[in-house]
Amino acid sequence: MGQKNTVAETAETFFSDQPVILPPGGPLYLQLKRWIEDAIAGGAIKPGDALPSERDLAIKVDVSRVTVRKAVAQLVHEGVLVQRHGSGTFVAPATQRVEQSLSQLTSFTEDMARRGMSVRAEWLDRGLYLPSPEETVILGLSPGERASRIARLRLSGDVPLAVERASLSSAVLPKPEEVADSLYKYLETFGNRPIRAIQRIRAANLGEDDARLLQVPVGSASLHIERTSYLASGRVIEFTRSIYRGDTYDFVAELRLGDAPGNGGTKP
Repeated sequence: MGQKNTVAETAETFFSDQPVILPPGGPLYLQLKRWIEDAIAGGAIKPGDALPSERDLAIKVDVSRVTVRKAVAQLVHEGVLVQRHGSGTFVAPATQRVEQSLSQLTSFTEDMARRGMSVRAEWLDRGLYLPSPEETVILGLSPGERASRIARLRLSGDVPLAVERASLSSAVLPKPEEVADSLYKYLETFGNRPIRAIQRIRAANLGEDDARLLQVPVGSASLHIERTSYLASGRVIEFTRSIYRGDTYDFVAELRLGDAPGNGGTKP
């Protein structure tokens, strides 16, 4: 067997009858993994395309099905491939990274519209609930007051980007089922749009439920954001927890020297 195989050569041999030359080095399943990656890079299989069956790959490459299974499992874990129960294994859809500024208070819908991206939401929940202790404290709820909760899966095309779970006072949002595309736009019609917010961002690995919603492997990297939003009066209007896919979002903040000219400071 030869010792070299280019990405282009891999692409040419992926669906042909030509003999397969795996990239050398490391265990056999890692060689097969690199060969599949080269086939994707060379365009032999594109995002959304189905991979040949485990049996067909084993025969073509002349390796055991256990080797194929290990290579595919590694690629699924890394998000290169996705497996759909009863359908097979597919090349993961290509994702477009989105940059979101941390210096402006905008809704998800507004932020995506500025980028010319079409977005949609799949509702996960809209209703009135007995508040949790955390909601009672953060939202300043009175005894007997309910929490209005809305939860949405945010998508661009067919690609899920984020899961948003917002809590508001039922006095502010008595009919959560009336919220359509933008929560902030809805609040604005009643003079309750927030004017400032505090956000806390942390990195975390996705659990099973959120990974399923975002269509990525369990344990994938994500950004968890807690936003507490305020009215001009200083009253808390909204408490939102959002989970963003780590492979689709970059958060960008502009930093300035505190006493720099033009930033409220004075020249030295």
